[in-house]
Amino acid sequence: MGKADPASTKPLTLVGAPAGSHPPRVSLASSLPLYTQIKEILRARILDGSYQPHQQMPSESEMMATFNVSRITVRQALNDLQNEGLIFRLHGKGTFVSKPKAFQDLGRLQGFGEAMRQMGYETFARVLSVKTVTPSAQVAEKLQLPKRAKVTELQRVRFLNREPISLDVTYVPTSIGQRLAKEDLAARDVFVILENDYGLSLGHAELQIGSTLADEPLATQLKVEEGSPVLFIERTTHTADGAPIDYEHLYYRGDAFQYKVRVDRVPLTERAT
Repeated sequence: MGKADPASTKPLTLVGAPAGSHPPRVSLASSLPLYTQIKEILRARILDGSYQPHQQMPSESEMMATFNVSRITVRQALNDLQNEGLIFRLHGKGTFVSKPKAFQDLGRLQGFGEAMRQMGYETFARVLSVKTVTPSAQVAEKLQLPKRAKVTELQRVRFLNREPISLDVTYVPTSIGQRLAKEDLAARDVFVILENDYGLSLGHAELQIGSTLADEPLATQLKVEEGSPVLFIERTTHTADGAPIDYEHLYYRGDAFQYKVRVDRVPLTERAT
């Protein structure tokens, strides 16, 4: 691990950092290794947008001088960031910021913002509309609505690190939708509001995942080319007692987001014969 000057407690300016950005600090008094401290400083700047996708990072020599550490310490920090997919290297040209491709674990029932914030990403939503509509036959069936019942349709564009990541079209019974219309839906997840504010315990969700092509309105909202492939997710969320409460069509940019899931193999003794 590289050495740092114990007396270097004054603010540091990272060569090549955007103007007005906060000066980084590393400390020998910290329980974290120096390379981890450097990694977290750089990681924070990538995730908050200070370093933009495809922007060149400061050179190893510049980082060595800034943080007063050895080359191996800088390389350890950069290796970790590369393993996270936040940066990439081009031989003879330097280190560059990757276009972030976040993921969400399908093994946990979470709202998008809830999951992304836990991973350190900046996220918010732009509310396009909240309105009462007559549900399609599919929506009525998914929410098990009586005949002639109305639903609240909520449309939002979700942003990840200030870039549009998905268009979410959500349907809920009007008894809930009329309350949601008064909430801060730009900053809060529907799931969190349902549980924390309305006292509704969520139990499970059923998902179907496929793909579609972006038509002109969708391409405009997600800032992709018309006809680009888009990840399409249909999700029905149920309360703990099994009642459907939230039905969604989610359209994700395939170049910037992915889902992951852990699948365990059933032991031989439990398999059907």
